Amino acid sequence: VQLQASGGGPVQAGGSLRLSCAASERTFRRWVMGWFRQAPGKEREFVAAIMLNGGTTDYADSVKGRFTISGDTAKNTVYLQMNSLKPEDTAVYYCVADGTLIRSSWTNSAAYDYWGQGTKVTVSS
Repeated sequence: VQLQASGGGPVQAGGSLRLSCAASERTFRRWVMGWFRQAPGKEREFVAAIMLNGGTTDYADSVKGRFTISGDTAKNTVYLQMNSLKPEDTAVYYCVADGTLIRSSWTNSAAYDYWGQGTKVTVSS
C-alpha cells in the first residue's frame, strides 16, 4: 500500500487546513489510518487515528477539539481537518496506515507498516 499525503502549506495562526491521505489500493474496514507529525528538532509524535469502519477515533491531547480525523472507504482516503492552528502545530505531517493494529498501539509510530511521504504545515504567528 502506498500513501499519498497532500494539503499542507503555510497558514496564519487561527487558520485552518485540511490534509488528505489517499491509499493506493483498497483499504478494509478494520484498517487504521492516521497522522503523526515531526517538528524541527523534536521527536515524531502521534496526532490522530481512525478505524475505517467509521467508528473509533483517537487524538493527541494537544489537538483535541481543534483537529478532526475522518475517513472515506470508498475513496481509500483519510482526512485531517485542522482548525484554530497554532505555531506549535508547525511540523511535517505523515500519513500512516496498518491493517492489524489493536487500539492500544494506535499512538505507537513503530506499529504502523505503511507511511506516506509527509506534507509540511507551517503556522505563522
